[in-house]
Amino acid sequence: MSFFKAAARLAGVAGWLLGWRPEEFWRSTPAELESVLRAARGGEASEVGMDRGELERLRVGMPD
Repeated sequence: MSFFKAAARLAGVAGWLLGWRPEEFWRSTPAELESVLRAARGGEASEVGMDRGELERLRVGMPD
């Protein structure tokens, strides 16, 4: 998957789950986005990264 497609998909997730507008997504750092998404799903801030299983669950749930 190209960077553009991956970024567009992640921007869509941020908009859908967090209500972020595109400029909010693009101003955030990867670490900020990860922290907010982790908090949205009830995870601990000290947890490390998203595993492949979580990524696949997101892809299945949001195929576009």
